[in-house]
Amino acid sequence: MLPQMQKYPKLDPAEVRVLGARKEAGYEKKLLVFQTPFGYRRMAELFTPEGEGPHPLILFIHWYEPEARDSNRSQFVEEAVEMTKAGAICLTVETLWSDPDFFLKRTQADDMQNSLEEVVNQRRFMDFLASQPNAGLTRFALVGHDFGGMYGLLAGSLDKRPTHYVVMAATPRFPDWYLYLPKLEGAAREAFLSEMSPIDPITHIPNLSPVPILFQFGDNDPHVPLERADEFFSAAKEPKEKKVYQSGHGLNEESTKDRKIWLKEKLFVK
Repeated sequence: MLPQMQKYPKLDPAEVRVLGARKEAGYEKKLLVFQTPFGYRRMAELFTPEGEGPHPLILFIHWYEPEARDSNRSQFVEEAVEMTKAGAICLTVETLWSDPDFFLKRTQADDMQNSLEEVVNQRRFMDFLASQPNAGLTRFALVGHDFGGMYGLLAGSLDKRPTHYVVMAATPRFPDWYLYLPKLEGAAREAFLSEMSPIDPITHIPNLSPVPILFQFGDNDPHVPLERADEFFSAAKEPKEKKVYQSGHGLNEESTKDRKIWLKEKLFVK
């Protein structure tokens, strides 16, 4: 374990600014700006249900697909609204990869520091969710798609607060994607693989046990072939469940339906 991952500067409420709030039928939503410890800011949207609670918590972390309109915190808004109306407090967040050009701008020299910062930012989002009035801390789900699933489970394995995970179309190792571009060969490639291995999701996913995990994969995903999906699933401990869909990396409506059913069954226990 890298020493930088053990401790982090916890979120101070003064580091969150509310840009606006709006009441909707059955819930309230707030647009927020978070100050990070690294000199930049991140946007998020909070969805809060009516009623006294305690309310389950859900942190939604989006995917990276620069050609997709929902490759940002908007990806899970519809799901967040539905889950909030069912009684959960939900947070959708901006990430390192919310910038469509982030992958082109980065290099392997950046990837470790970027990753360490992202883990801190995700843990501070968890701080915020857990601090909400009427938060039910014993029912805390993290839902992440591709990078969202990878960084989410890495942050959660350190944090230990999430009690349920949905990991969507994620790959077991960061270099599976970070070696797409720029290209590295020979000793430079091996050095990068070695540098990133301490934070690879497959290294940390056993540490989530005994938390339940739902894995969702596509059978025609060019980024996460089924061999990688099987390896990732095998590394997790029980309780776990894997569903494979006739889809690509973006998954499909069936996966959305299954995910919502699973979350409701797990979080809204009478």
